[in-house]
Amino acid sequence: TSCLFPLAVRGSEGLYMVNGPPSFTESTAFQRDSGKNCKAVAFSKDGSLFAWCNGEKVNVVNVTRAELLHSFDLPKTVCLEFSPKNNVLATWQAYATAKDGTAGVPNLQLHDLKTGKCLKSFIQKKMQNWCPCWADDESICARNVNNEVHFFENNNFNTIANKLHLQKVSDFVLSPGAQPTKVAVYVPGSKGAPSFVRLYQYPNFGGPQSALANKSFFKADKVTMLWNKKGTAAVILAKHEESLRNLFRLALKNAISQQLRVSPFPLAKNGPIYDVAWSPNSIEFCAVYGFMPAKATVFNLKCDPVFDFGTGPRNAAYYSPHGHILVLAGFGNLRGQMEVWDVKNYKLISKPVASDSTYFAWCPDGEHIVTATCAPRLRVGNGYKVWHYTGSVLHSHEVPGDQEVWQVSWQPFPDGVFPERAVRYQAVPGEVPGAEPKPAQAYRPPALRNKPVTSSKLHEDEPPQNMKPQLGGNDKPLSKTALKNQRKHEAKKAAKQEAKAEAHQGPAQAQTPQNTVPAITTGDPEVDKKIKNLKKKLKAIEQLKEQAAAGKQLEKNQVEKIQKEAALLKELEDLELGV
Repeated sequence: TSCLFPLAVRGSEGLYMVNGPPSFTESTAFQRDSGKNCKAVAFSKDGSLFAWCNGEKVNVVNVTRAELLHSFDLPKTVCLEFSPKNNVLATWQAYATAKDGTAGVPNLQLHDLKTGKCLKSFIQKKMQNWCPCWADDESICARNVNNEVHFFENNNFNTIANKLHLQKVSDFVLSPGAQPTKVAVYVPGSKGAPSFVRLYQYPNFGGPQSALANKSFFKADKVTMLWNKKGTAAVILAKHEESLRNLFRLALKNAISQQLRVSPFPLAKNGPIYDVAWSPNSIEFCAVYGFMPAKATVFNLKCDPVFDFGTGPRNAAYYSPHGHILVLAGFGNLRGQMEVWDVKNYKLISKPVASDSTYFAWCPDGEHIVTATCAPRLRVGNGYKVWHYTGSVLHSHEVPGDQEVWQVSWQPFPDGVFPERAVRYQAVPGEVPGAEPKPAQAYRPPALRNKPVTSSKLHEDEPPQNMKPQLGGNDKPLSKTALKNQRKHEAKKAAKQEAKAEAHQGPAQAQTPQNTVPAITTGDPEVDKKIKNLKKKLKAIEQLKEQAAAGKQLEKNQVEKIQKEAALLKELEDLELGV
């Protein structure tokens, strides 16, 4: 496929296009827009159209013919988006009220790209979730208005075809893929009520009973809903920002053959969930989670772990467009190390380092990657690099120190344009010598600088591990109950060995302070979690009883808490006896 300008670059030098591999020359088909006020750019989903606002007008060009199709007089536009089938261009300008305090003019416009006419204008005050959402075939379009999600059909925006009314609905996501469209909606909790995510099938919105599934949870400040490519399953990621331990949950809603299941599942390491990414095959996803060094694990649709990548300095996961390669990376406050994995054979291909990167994206060909350092995240060393996944840098561009790069973006292509190629392990020749950054030397006090270096690590990295049941001969994979019992047995055995070791310790050894005190566990993470929560509640009840003894007037709900003490103690006793 001959690509006219597959890489768009927006910055203080203006907007221009760079031809993709192997030439990397500036495209002559797209005339550089040298204006220093280019606020927004967008490719259509299939890459055939490109739109940008240069601070004067919003221009739309046909990428293949390099032909200007439309020019809209909307100088303050800061967001642009095409509908999936290129029938509509949505533009958003910052909302402003009139000088006399009355309502401002509509700032969200929907333009018909065949005629150039404005189909509809809306008032959309917030930039967050500004753009309406379309089904892939554009039969449905939806937008959040106060406590309702309004649905329009066949791009007729003068008639609201359906409404989904939920008090304080915060966000919604339409499923991709074929009809019927499913709608995942998130309502944050308030006044002691839990947050919840509900799943509906359009247009069946007749109350809570019509929901296909419902998942409620406490302590969620932010919820992200991620559909797979086929629209058959969604990962719901709920985060609690104030705390870092045990308040991160991951759940899977699976709607294959209309058999719908809600499956929460425990993760193998405590700490935040940094990223979740679906494989394009729609049957697996990768989660990056846990206190640093973070774990990364691939799960199937049943939420069973398939492969564990061990631990490392990473906080992001990116599948290639074909799904055959996965990049685990550590950007932001990490050093930019990337691990490139062949996920069909689970073999490591390369470990390049892209220092100070603020952006990463796969090229649609599934062979190349772009990393970029962009302002305002970083204002020095702005530029971009194009890599082959085997670790070679094919092209590097850094702007002068007084200039900035704001955005870099590949031109998309429809699925199937680039065939999947066999995975290569040998690095391809690079145009740019791959200068490996020297590892930073650990600080050594002056008294130790002339002495031999002794290696000391704060932690040992865990190695990768295949989690699929290894079948051999007549062996059968263990059932869930058997696995649970096996883990309990192993935990008991380890506890006995620890007790024996402590009994054989001398008095001097016994008094030596340890770095870590092993917590008493049952071997079942879910039971441990329940015991921990019960102890926490009982501790709170003790504090309330002390306050009451000191003469403090307790609230009604606090008195009710104290009355539950006996039941909680019984439940705790039952759990601990079951160990």
